[in-house]
Amino acid sequence: MNEQVDPRLQRLLGGKHLASLRKRLRQRFERAPLDEAVEYIRVGELSAEEHEALASLLGRPQRRSKSLQIDVHRVDADLRRAGLAPSLREALEKLDGPIPHLAGARLRLQTLWSGVIDGCGHPGLAGLLGTPAGIGLLKRLARQEPAMAGELCRRAEEVLRHLPANGITRSQLAADVLGDAHALDNGRGVAALVLAVWRRAAAPAADEDSDTLPEPGENADPEPAGGAERARDTWARAGVLVNELARPALFLNLPIGEAGSDCRPLGEPSYASLRLLLRSPPRWDAAGRTVFVCENPNLLAIAVDRWGAGCAPLICTDGMPAAAQRCLLSQLAQAGARLRYHGDFDWPGVRIGNHVMREHGAEPWRFGAVDYLAAVQTAPNPAHSLKGNPVEASWDGALTLAMQERRVAIAEEALAASLLQDLCDR
Repeated sequence: MNEQVDPRLQRLLGGKHLASLRKRLRQRFERAPLDEAVEYIRVGELSAEEHEALASLLGRPQRRSKSLQIDVHRVDADLRRAGLAPSLREALEKLDGPIPHLAGARLRLQTLWSGVIDGCGHPGLAGLLGTPAGIGLLKRLARQEPAMAGELCRRAEEVLRHLPANGITRSQLAADVLGDAHALDNGRGVAALVLAVWRRAAAPAADEDSDTLPEPGENADPEPAGGAERARDTWARAGVLVNELARPALFLNLPIGEAGSDCRPLGEPSYASLRLLLRSPPRWDAAGRTVFVCENPNLLAIAVDRWGAGCAPLICTDGMPAAAQRCLLSQLAQAGARLRYHGDFDWPGVRIGNHVMREHGAEPWRFGAVDYLAAVQTAPNPAHSLKGNPVEASWDGALTLAMQERRVAIAEEALAASLLQDLCDR
């Protein structure tokens, strides 16, 4: 309460016993529509004390009732004549402090956020912020502060203007553009915005393996479990290196031009780091060639031992493809290679198959319902039990049904004999 409140006003509407009444009156002013004056207020569920106070405020005896209607303009005039306050609203503010106008506050806030969005000059960022998920991400990153959001957008646009890059490291990009080598680390707001823009550009429609927009704070890790690898892959698509020597891509006998043949001898497994693939991409001689893709390194080792230099081109994803594997598969697909994929007959294997076939245009390689049922017939007894939640095989719906019915998991290596038949390239 203001210390200079007129004692008469304090006696009329003040005191703890009338706090609930004042709160209800204040709420009517708070919730008033834009550009609309409050003319009448009906107050219900009145106690005896509240009824008496309102009757005094209205200046006339009132028959006892549970509710009263206040003519605000008339009460304003009475308060002014008595010298108590210029209006009922200001009388309430004298007693309990300023009354916010919620509609006006919302409009001012909406105007500030609209200014942030309209100020974005990069089309990718503007497009992201035009979606509910995108503007929600920005508000979370900026802790609901438009000024902070504007600064995040400005810094994100500076980074986006330098993308795609040509194999620059993330720390160098951050230092060159933002003056801080760690400004684009996982968990930083600018990084989250840049990644969201690139993910949306690559896959505007969500799917089972796509990354959802994170809900981080400026210094919180925005990536869910496994998200650091997905972030690394997104940076790689933008030509930015993060841990560029981690999880290199394993392959055998890939068709390559003269420039790289001396360092990748036929018949021997080779590795390509993300750094190499982005900075010095090999000239793949793959147009019209079939390139087989397997999930497990053991199968590639078996193929080396069996066929050596006579083995067909083979890539190993080593589980879900990481940035280097995805980069290699994309380069080969763009070079015109026909990719054919095989993996474990279990739910993770189906999930990996969905990804490779969807993202890189691969075809199944002995990886359908007929192949699974044949494998079950020759599986050892007792067989390895299939566990986990079912995954729909995008290329063969019957495969999922067969796996749910038989509940047997088949490792890729167990099918080496049949797969090796296709890999003979002599």
